[in-house]
Amino acid sequence: MSHTHAEGHVEERAPLRIKWYRCPVPREELSKLNKRNDLLAWGQTLGFLAVLATNFALALYSAFHWPWWATVLLTFWHGMWWPFLINAHHELVHDSVFKTKSLNRFWLLVFTFMGWQNHHWFWQSHTEHHKYTLHEPDDLEVTLPVKITLMGFLMSGFFDPRWFYHHFKGQIKRAVFGNYNPKNERWTEHLFPPEEVEGRRKLVSWSRVLLVGHGLTIAGFSVLAWYTWTWQWLMVPVLFSFTPSYGKWLHFLCNESQHSGLVNFTPDYRLCCRTIYLNPFVQFMYWHMNYHTEHHMYAAVPCYNLPRLHRVIKADMPPCPNGLWATWRGIAEILKRQKTDPTYQFKAAVPTPGRAEA
Repeated sequence: MSHTHAEGHVEERAPLRIKWYRCPVPREELSKLNKRNDLLAWGQTLGFLAVLATNFALALYSAFHWPWWATVLLTFWHGMWWPFLINAHHELVHDSVFKTKSLNRFWLLVFTFMGWQNHHWFWQSHTEHHKYTLHEPDDLEVTLPVKITLMGFLMSGFFDPRWFYHHFKGQIKRAVFGNYNPKNERWTEHLFPPEEVEGRRKLVSWSRVLLVGHGLTIAGFSVLAWYTWTWQWLMVPVLFSFTPSYGKWLHFLCNESQHSGLVNFTPDYRLCCRTIYLNPFVQFMYWHMNYHTEHHMYAAVPCYNLPRLHRVIKADMPPCPNGLWATWRGIAEILKRQKTDPTYQFKAAVPTPGRAEA
């Protein structure tokens, strides 16, 4: 296995082998949990899409018929739920939602396009993240300690004008000039080394699909607004193509809870991942990724079976915070302590000890 450093030096070393601790599950029970169900998958997918479509329609209708402040509020509400497309994209990359593979592929492309994601990059990165969770440099998708500031949360969680510049700049560089590296160049260089010509080509091709598709949406409705002298048509790209730039506070709090403040270089998923309890609606929109420890332990289990898996292994799990307030109160304490002691990491109390590092 090779690892590319920022200065371009490539270090060769033997592949890392981690003997992960997984809470024991009876083989027969695990076999049932691993089974994908198209009916449940359709319920998750269409229910999620229905919420997004309803929010979209309400905000657009408001732009034509209701006061401006109602449109602003409904647009922000719409922006709160649109970012959870990342979690839909994540689950479909795992190919564990639908039993029918072609349905996984179809909805992956739909949600990937809607959320400005690149499934080729994410598949490569996330595979390594699961194999080597929080073991640098084998996993650079998530690294500790995380740096979370109030200003950073407010910018990314409410309105982030930087998104327009950085995101479009990156997409244009990749799609037009063939520069396939996103922000994390070192990690991408490892995932797509020079000899991975086909992988690099797919990265560039999908960026072109994103730019052309969203570009046509923006241009088309801008022309329609100009031609009809009806500014409200500009709301379509605001609600579809520019949505990642606003309203992400709830998704931020959910997604950043997964590993923040926990332990790296451990073979125990209970110490490097965090499971939290959420209300049923947020959990549904989050594609049940609040059961994040369970997801890492048994990645083949479909998201809609994770609550059941949690009940099976609950006795061997550390205490799980109930709700985002309790979760982030705990994370805030960890981050505060890390300011004075950068080496501090929160080690959850676990019923049984995990395996030692190989």
